[in-house]
Amino acid sequence: MSVFGRLVPVMVGLAVLPLVSAPAAVAAPVQACSEEPRELPINEFTDYREMVRELGRLERVSKGRVAVKEVGRSTRGRVIHQASVGTGPKVFVVSSEIHGNEKTGTDALLRILDYLGTSESRDAERLRKTITFVAVPKLNPDGAELDRRGNDLSWAEVQQRFPQLKDRPPAWNYLSDVIQGDDYRKRPGFDVNRDFNPELNYVPRAEDFPGAPDQPGWFITPEARALRSVYVSLAEQRGKVPDVYVDLHHQGACVRQEGSDRLLDVGIDYPPLPDKFFEPGQKYAKYRDVYTKDESRQLAISGFNGMTSRGFVGARYPHAADRDLPGQARCSFALNGTGTVLFEVRGQTQTLGQQHRERFTRAVMAGLYNMLRDVSTGAVEYIDPEAFDRLPGTADSAALARVLE
Repeated sequence: MSVFGRLVPVMVGLAVLPLVSAPAAVAAPVQACSEEPRELPINEFTDYREMVRELGRLERVSKGRVAVKEVGRSTRGRVIHQASVGTGPKVFVVSSEIHGNEKTGTDALLRILDYLGTSESRDAERLRKTITFVAVPKLNPDGAELDRRGNDLSWAEVQQRFPQLKDRPPAWNYLSDVIQGDDYRKRPGFDVNRDFNPELNYVPRAEDFPGAPDQPGWFITPEARALRSVYVSLAEQRGKVPDVYVDLHHQGACVRQEGSDRLLDVGIDYPPLPDKFFEPGQKYAKYRDVYTKDESRQLAISGFNGMTSRGFVGARYPHAADRDLPGQARCSFALNGTGTVLFEVRGQTQTLGQQHRERFTRAVMAGLYNMLRDVSTGAVEYIDPEAFDRLPGTADSAALARVLE
Protein backbone atom coordinates (compact mmCIF):
# COMPACT_ATOMS: atom_id res chain seq x y z
CA MET A 1 0.00 0.00 0.00
CA SER A 2 1.38 3.44 -0.91
CA VAL A 3 1.61 6.61 1.13
CA PHE A 4 -1.67 7.67 -0.51
CA GLY A 5 -3.55 4.59 0.62
CA ARG A 6 -3.16 4.74 4.40
CA LEU A 7 -4.10 7.02 7.27
CA VAL A 8 -1.33 9.42 8.18
CA PRO A 9 -1.48 11.80 11.15
CA VAL A 10 -1.33 15.33 9.82
CA MET A 11 0.30 16.81 12.91
CA VAL A 12 -0.17 17.18 16.63
CA GLY A 13 -3.25 19.32 17.12
CA LEU A 14 -4.59 18.72 13.61
CA ALA A 15 -7.20 16.25 12.44
CA VAL A 16 -6.18 12.86 11.11
CA LEU A 17 -7.06 12.82 7.42
CA PRO A 18 -6.92 9.98 4.92
CA LEU A 19 -4.63 10.33 1.94
CA VAL A 20 -6.55 8.79 -0.92
CA SER A 21 -5.82 8.22 -4.57
CA ALA A 22 -8.98 9.83 -5.92
CA PRO A 23 -8.38 13.49 -6.79
CA ALA A 24 -12.04 14.20 -6.13
CA ALA A 25 -11.39 13.72 -2.42
CA VAL A 26 -9.70 17.14 -2.40
CA ALA A 27 -11.78 20.14 -3.42
CA ALA A 28 -10.60 22.06 -6.48
CA PRO A 29 -9.14 25.50 -5.75
CA VAL A 30 -11.48 28.47 -5.93
CA GLN A 31 -10.83 30.40 -9.14
CA ALA A 32 -10.13 33.73 -7.47
CA CYS A 33 -6.96 35.27 -6.12
CA SER A 34 -5.20 38.42 -4.99
CA GLU A 35 -1.53 39.35 -4.74
CA GLU A 36 -2.26 42.05 -2.14
CA PRO A 37 -0.39 41.29 1.13
CA ARG A 38 -2.72 40.98 4.10
CA GLU A 39 -3.07 39.28 7.48
CA LEU A 40 -4.56 35.80 7.02
CA PRO A 41 -4.99 32.74 9.26
CA ILE A 42 -2.07 30.29 9.31
CA ASN A 43 -2.76 28.31 12.49
CA GLU A 44 -3.38 25.09 10.57
CA PHE A 45 0.23 25.00 9.44
CA THR A 46 2.78 23.30 11.67
CA ASP A 47 4.65 25.76 13.87
CA TYR A 48 8.14 25.20 15.23
CA ARG A 49 7.11 23.69 18.56
CA GLU A 50 4.65 21.31 16.89
CA MET A 51 7.31 20.24 14.41
CA VAL A 52 9.81 19.46 17.18
CA ARG A 53 7.16 17.42 18.98
CA GLU A 54 6.25 15.53 15.82
CA LEU A 55 9.87 14.72 15.00
CA GLY A 56 10.25 13.29 18.50
CA ARG A 57 7.10 11.22 18.03
CA LEU A 58 8.36 9.88 14.71
CA GLU A 59 11.63 8.78 16.29
CA ARG A 60 9.71 6.85 18.94
CA VAL A 61 6.99 5.21 16.86
CA SER A 62 9.34 4.30 14.00
CA LYS A 63 11.48 2.30 16.46
CA GLY A 64 14.66 3.90 15.26
CA ARG A 65 13.93 4.00 11.54
CA VAL A 66 13.58 7.79 11.63
CA ALA A 67 16.74 9.39 13.02
CA VAL A 68 16.62 13.06 14.00
CA LYS A 69 19.64 15.21 14.76
CA GLU A 70 20.66 18.82 15.11
CA VAL A 71 22.54 20.26 12.13
CA GLY A 72 22.68 23.91 13.18
CA ARG A 73 21.12 26.68 15.20
CA SER A 74 19.29 29.75 13.98
CA THR A 75 20.31 33.25 15.02
CA ARG A 76 17.74 33.12 17.81
CA GLY A 77 18.87 29.72 19.04
CA ARG A 78 16.29 27.42 17.43
CA VAL A 79 17.58 24.01 16.42
CA ILE A 80 17.69 23.24 12.70
CA HIS A 81 16.83 19.56 12.32
CA GLN A 82 17.73 16.77 9.93
CA ALA A 83 15.44 13.74 9.84
CA SER A 84 16.59 10.65 7.95
CA VAL A 85 14.97 7.33 7.11
CA GLY A 86 16.17 4.46 4.95
CA THR A 87 19.53 2.88 4.26
CA GLY A 88 19.53 2.80 0.48
CA PRO A 89 22.46 3.82 -1.73
CA LYS A 90 20.50 6.60 -3.46
CA VAL A 91 20.42 9.74 -1.32
CA PHE A 92 17.38 11.99 -1.67
CA VAL A 93 17.51 15.33 0.22
CA VAL A 94 14.55 17.71 0.61
CA SER A 95 14.32 21.02 2.49
CA SER A 96 11.32 23.18 3.32
CA GLU A 97 10.66 26.70 4.61
CA ILE A 98 13.94 28.26 3.55
CA HIS A 99 11.47 31.14 3.22
CA GLY A 100 9.44 31.32 6.41
CA ASN A 101 6.15 32.27 4.74
CA GLU A 102 6.20 29.20 2.46
CA LYS A 103 4.90 26.50 4.75
CA THR A 104 3.24 23.64 2.85
CA GLY A 105 6.47 21.68 2.38
CA THR A 106 7.01 21.10 6.08
CA ASP A 107 3.66 19.36 6.50
CA ALA A 108 4.34 17.24 3.40
CA LEU A 109 7.77 16.18 4.66
CA LEU A 110 6.46 15.16 8.07
CA ARG A 111 3.81 12.97 6.46
CA ILE A 112 6.33 11.29 4.14
CA LEU A 113 8.68 10.67 7.08
CA ASP A 114 5.76 9.10 8.93
CA TYR A 115 4.98 6.77 6.03
CA LEU A 116 8.57 5.74 5.36
CA GLY A 117 9.31 5.32 9.05
CA THR A 118 6.25 3.42 10.23
CA SER A 119 4.69 1.57 7.29
CA GLU A 120 5.28 -2.19 7.08
CA SER A 121 4.13 -2.28 3.45
CA ARG A 122 6.31 -3.78 0.75
CA ASP A 123 6.36 -0.40 -0.95
CA ALA A 124 7.78 1.39 2.09
CA GLU A 125 10.24 -1.44 2.72
CA ARG A 126 11.51 -1.22 -0.86
CA LEU A 127 11.95 2.53 -0.60
CA ARG A 128 13.85 2.19 2.68
CA LYS A 129 16.20 -0.38 1.12
CA THR A 130 16.89 1.61 -2.03
CA ILE A 131 16.84 5.21 -0.80
CA THR A 132 18.21 7.23 2.09
CA PHE A 133 15.62 9.96 2.52
CA VAL A 134 16.92 13.08 4.29
CA ALA A 135 14.55 15.91 5.22
CA VAL A 136 15.45 19.33 6.57
CA PRO A 137 12.01 20.64 7.54
CA LYS A 138 11.64 24.29 8.49
CA LEU A 139 15.19 25.25 7.49
CA ASN A 140 14.53 28.89 8.44
CA PRO A 141 12.81 28.54 11.84
CA ASP A 142 13.20 32.20 12.84
CA GLY A 143 11.57 33.39 9.62
CA ALA A 144 8.91 30.69 9.98
CA GLU A 145 7.96 31.85 13.48
CA LEU A 146 7.83 35.46 12.28
CA ASP A 147 5.83 34.29 9.23
CA ARG A 148 8.02 36.14 6.79
CA ARG A 149 10.35 35.39 3.90
CA GLY A 150 13.67 36.31 5.51
CA ASN A 151 15.48 35.15 8.61
CA ASP A 152 16.18 37.26 11.72
CA LEU A 153 19.80 38.29 11.33
CA SER A 154 21.26 41.81 11.22
CA TRP A 155 24.27 42.86 9.18
CA ALA A 156 25.98 43.85 12.45
CA GLU A 157 25.60 40.25 13.67
CA VAL A 158 27.11 38.97 10.43
CA GLN A 159 30.06 41.32 10.87
CA GLN A 160 30.58 40.08 14.42
CA ARG A 161 30.88 36.50 13.15
CA PHE A 162 32.97 37.49 10.14
CA PRO A 163 35.26 40.38 11.24
CA GLN A 164 36.76 40.56 7.75
CA LEU A 165 33.47 42.16 6.64
CA LYS A 166 33.67 45.02 9.17
CA ASP A 167 33.90 47.85 6.62
CA ARG A 168 31.83 46.27 3.87
CA PRO A 169 28.25 47.22 2.87
CA PRO A 170 25.48 44.66 3.48
CA ALA A 171 25.07 41.78 1.07
CA TRP A 172 22.63 42.50 -1.77
CA ASN A 173 20.09 40.02 -0.36
CA TYR A 174 19.81 41.86 2.98
CA LEU A 175 16.18 42.66 3.76
CA SER A 176 15.81 45.93 5.67
CA ASP A 177 12.66 47.54 4.24
CA VAL A 178 9.00 46.58 3.78
CA ILE A 179 8.78 43.45 1.61
CA GLN A 180 5.69 41.30 0.89
CA GLY A 181 3.86 43.29 3.54
CA ASP A 182 6.46 42.52 6.24
CA ASP A 183 8.45 45.34 7.87
CA TYR A 184 12.13 44.42 8.18
CA ARG A 185 13.26 47.88 9.30
CA LYS A 186 13.36 47.01 13.00
CA ARG A 187 14.19 43.32 12.58
CA PRO A 188 16.20 42.92 9.36
CA GLY A 189 17.21 39.63 7.86
CA PHE A 190 18.38 37.86 4.72
CA ASP A 191 16.85 35.97 1.84
CA VAL A 192 18.61 32.71 2.73
CA ASN A 193 18.08 31.24 -0.74
CA ARG A 194 20.74 33.54 -2.16
CA ASP A 195 23.49 32.58 0.32
CA PHE A 196 24.88 29.41 -1.29
CA ASN A 197 28.12 28.90 -3.17
CA PRO A 198 29.15 25.98 -5.41
CA GLU A 199 32.55 26.11 -3.72
CA LEU A 200 31.40 24.31 -0.60
CA ASN A 201 34.45 25.26 1.48
CA TYR A 202 34.11 28.95 0.63
CA VAL A 203 34.89 31.45 3.42
CA PRO A 204 33.45 35.00 3.11
CA ARG A 205 35.89 37.51 1.58
CA ALA A 206 35.50 41.26 1.90
CA GLU A 207 36.01 41.83 -1.83
CA ASP A 208 32.97 39.67 -2.66
CA PHE A 209 30.48 42.04 -0.98
CA PRO A 210 27.84 43.27 -1.61
CA GLY A 211 27.69 40.81 -4.51
CA ALA A 212 24.84 40.51 -7.04
CA PRO A 213 22.04 38.09 -8.04
CA ASP A 214 24.18 36.52 -10.79
CA GLN A 215 27.06 35.82 -8.40
CA PRO A 216 27.40 33.07 -5.78
CA GLY A 217 26.51 33.61 -2.15
CA TRP A 218 28.72 33.38 0.91
CA PHE A 219 27.32 31.02 3.61
CA ILE A 220 26.94 33.95 5.99
CA THR A 221 23.55 32.79 7.33
CA PRO A 222 23.30 29.93 9.85
CA GLU A 223 20.58 28.33 7.73
CA ALA A 224 22.76 28.10 4.62
CA ARG A 225 25.63 26.75 6.72
CA ALA A 226 23.33 24.12 8.23
CA LEU A 227 22.14 22.86 4.83
CA ARG A 228 25.73 22.89 3.56
CA SER A 229 26.74 20.71 6.53
CA VAL A 230 23.98 18.22 5.67
CA TYR A 231 25.09 18.07 2.04
CA VAL A 232 28.82 17.83 2.79
CA SER A 233 28.36 15.21 5.52
CA LEU A 234 26.31 13.00 3.23
CA ALA A 235 28.91 13.37 0.47
CA GLU A 236 31.71 12.44 2.85
CA GLN A 237 29.83 9.42 4.23
CA ARG A 238 29.18 7.87 0.82
CA GLY A 239 32.11 9.21 -1.23
CA LYS A 240 29.86 11.11 -3.65
CA VAL A 241 27.36 13.94 -3.50
CA PRO A 242 23.63 13.28 -2.87
CA ASP A 243 21.73 12.08 -5.92
CA VAL A 244 18.72 14.37 -5.49
CA TYR A 245 17.95 17.69 -3.82
CA VAL A 246 14.44 19.16 -3.85
CA ASP A 247 13.73 22.69 -2.61
CA LEU A 248 10.11 23.29 -1.57
CA HIS A 249 8.82 26.85 -2.13
CA HIS A 250 5.71 28.92 -2.80
CA GLN A 251 5.07 31.53 -5.52
CA GLY A 252 2.43 34.08 -6.51
CA ALA A 253 -1.25 33.49 -5.76
CA CYS A 254 -2.64 34.24 -9.24
CA VAL A 255 -0.59 31.98 -11.50
CA ARG A 256 -2.46 29.72 -13.91
CA GLN A 257 -1.62 26.85 -16.18
CA GLU A 258 -0.88 28.21 -19.64
CA GLY A 259 -3.65 27.67 -22.14
CA SER A 260 -6.33 27.24 -19.48
CA ASP A 261 -8.08 29.23 -16.79
CA ARG A 262 -7.05 26.79 -14.06
CA LEU A 263 -5.10 28.16 -11.13
CA LEU A 264 -1.96 26.15 -10.45
CA ASP A 265 -1.27 23.85 -7.56
CA VAL A 266 2.49 23.56 -8.10
CA GLY A 267 5.04 24.81 -10.61
CA ILE A 268 8.24 22.84 -11.13
CA ASP A 269 11.69 23.76 -12.42
CA TYR A 270 15.32 22.74 -12.90
CA PRO A 271 18.28 25.05 -12.03
CA PRO A 272 18.39 28.50 -13.68
CA LEU A 273 21.95 28.45 -15.02
CA PRO A 274 22.34 29.61 -18.66
CA ASP A 275 23.77 27.04 -21.07
CA LYS A 276 26.12 29.61 -22.62
CA PHE A 277 28.07 29.93 -19.39
CA PHE A 278 29.20 26.29 -19.55
CA GLU A 279 31.19 26.90 -22.74
CA PRO A 280 35.02 27.01 -22.56
CA GLY A 281 36.27 30.17 -20.90
CA GLN A 282 32.86 31.07 -19.44
CA LYS A 283 31.94 31.41 -15.75
CA TYR A 284 30.71 27.82 -15.23
CA ALA A 285 33.10 26.05 -17.60
CA LYS A 286 34.83 24.16 -14.78
CA TYR A 287 31.52 22.63 -13.72
CA ARG A 288 30.55 21.46 -17.20
CA ASP A 289 31.30 17.78 -16.64
CA VAL A 290 29.39 17.52 -13.36
CA TYR A 291 26.45 19.91 -13.89
CA THR A 292 23.17 17.98 -13.82
CA LYS A 293 20.85 19.78 -16.22
CA ASP A 294 19.45 16.61 -17.81
CA GLU A 295 19.17 14.71 -14.52
CA SER A 296 17.36 17.68 -12.97
CA ARG A 297 14.89 17.88 -15.85
CA GLN A 298 14.21 14.13 -15.62
CA LEU A 299 13.49 14.47 -11.90
CA ALA A 300 11.28 17.51 -12.48
CA ILE A 301 9.22 15.62 -15.05
CA SER A 302 8.82 12.77 -12.58
CA GLY A 303 7.52 15.19 -9.95
CA PHE A 304 5.16 16.80 -12.46
CA ASN A 305 3.83 13.40 -13.52
CA GLY A 306 3.20 12.40 -9.93
CA MET A 307 1.13 15.49 -9.23
CA THR A 308 -0.86 15.60 -12.43
CA SER A 309 -1.62 11.86 -12.38
CA ARG A 310 -3.52 12.48 -9.14
CA GLY A 311 -5.52 15.36 -10.54
CA PHE A 312 -3.42 18.30 -9.36
CA VAL A 313 -2.64 21.22 -11.68
CA GLY A 314 1.04 21.49 -12.57
CA ALA A 315 3.20 23.57 -14.88
CA ARG A 316 6.74 24.59 -15.67
CA TYR A 317 7.86 27.43 -13.41
CA PRO A 318 8.91 30.47 -15.54
CA HIS A 319 12.58 30.12 -16.36
CA ALA A 320 14.11 32.47 -18.93
CA ALA A 321 17.12 31.15 -20.85
CA ASP A 322 19.33 33.92 -19.42
CA ARG A 323 18.23 33.50 -15.78
CA ASP A 324 21.37 33.06 -13.68
CA LEU A 325 21.07 32.47 -9.91
CA PRO A 326 24.14 30.56 -8.64
CA GLY A 327 23.48 31.66 -5.05
CA GLN A 328 20.42 29.44 -4.78
CA ALA A 329 20.82 26.15 -2.94
CA ARG A 330 19.60 24.11 -5.90
CA CYS A 331 21.98 25.82 -8.33
CA SER A 332 25.02 25.44 -6.10
CA PHE A 333 24.26 21.75 -5.52
CA ALA A 334 23.59 21.15 -9.23
CA LEU A 335 27.03 22.56 -10.01
CA ASN A 336 28.42 19.90 -7.68
CA GLY A 337 26.68 17.04 -9.49
CA THR A 338 23.34 16.63 -7.71
CA GLY A 339 20.07 16.53 -9.64
CA THR A 340 18.00 19.39 -8.22
CA VAL A 341 14.35 20.37 -8.52
CA LEU A 342 12.25 23.33 -7.40
CA PHE A 343 8.63 22.97 -6.28
CA GLU A 344 6.65 26.24 -6.30
CA VAL A 345 3.26 25.90 -4.59
CA ARG A 346 0.76 28.61 -5.49
CA GLY A 347 0.37 31.47 -2.99
CA GLN A 348 2.17 32.44 0.20
CA THR A 349 0.85 33.09 3.68
CA GLN A 350 0.37 36.81 3.03
CA THR A 351 -1.75 36.14 -0.07
CA LEU A 352 -3.56 32.84 0.64
CA GLY A 353 -2.89 32.10 4.29
CA GLN A 354 -3.87 28.49 4.97
CA GLN A 355 -6.43 28.38 2.17
CA HIS A 356 -6.01 25.15 0.14
CA ARG A 357 -3.40 23.93 2.66
CA GLU A 358 -4.57 20.32 2.51
CA ARG A 359 -4.80 20.23 -1.28
CA PHE A 360 -1.37 21.80 -1.72
CA THR A 361 0.20 19.50 0.87
CA ARG A 362 -1.12 16.47 -0.99
CA ALA A 363 0.10 17.87 -4.31
CA VAL A 364 3.64 18.22 -2.94
CA MET A 365 3.47 14.71 -1.49
CA ALA A 366 2.29 13.32 -4.83
CA GLY A 367 5.23 14.90 -6.64
CA LEU A 368 7.81 13.80 -4.07
CA TYR A 369 6.43 10.27 -3.81
CA ASN A 370 6.56 9.73 -7.57
CA MET A 371 10.13 11.00 -7.62
CA LEU A 372 11.06 8.60 -4.80
CA ARG A 373 9.48 5.73 -6.70
CA ASP A 374 11.17 6.60 -10.00
CA VAL A 375 14.56 7.08 -8.34
CA SER A 376 14.13 3.82 -6.42
CA THR A 377 13.35 1.76 -9.52
CA GLY A 378 15.68 3.64 -11.87
CA ALA A 379 12.74 4.63 -14.07
CA VAL A 380 13.79 8.28 -13.85
CA GLU A 381 16.81 7.50 -16.03
CA TYR A 382 14.52 6.61 -18.96
CA ILE A 383 12.63 9.92 -18.95
CA ASP A 384 13.41 12.14 -21.94
CA PRO A 385 14.84 15.35 -20.41
CA GLU A 386 13.84 17.34 -23.51
CA ALA A 387 10.21 16.63 -22.68
CA PHE A 388 10.45 19.19 -19.89
CA ASP A 389 10.02 22.03 -22.39
CA ARG A 390 6.81 20.42 -23.63
CA LEU A 391 5.13 20.54 -20.22
CA PRO A 392 2.42 23.21 -19.82
CA GLY A 393 3.85 26.62 -19.00
CA THR A 394 2.74 29.18 -16.45
CA ALA A 395 0.36 32.01 -17.35
CA ASP A 396 -0.13 35.28 -15.47
CA SER A 397 3.52 35.06 -14.47
CA ALA A 398 3.77 38.85 -14.11
CA ALA A 399 2.76 38.17 -10.51
CA LEU A 400 6.06 36.36 -10.05
CA ALA A 401 7.95 39.62 -10.54
CA ARG A 402 6.62 40.59 -7.13
CA VAL A 403 7.45 37.27 -5.51
CA LEU A 404 11.10 36.37 -5.83
CA GLU A 405 11.76 32.65 -5.85
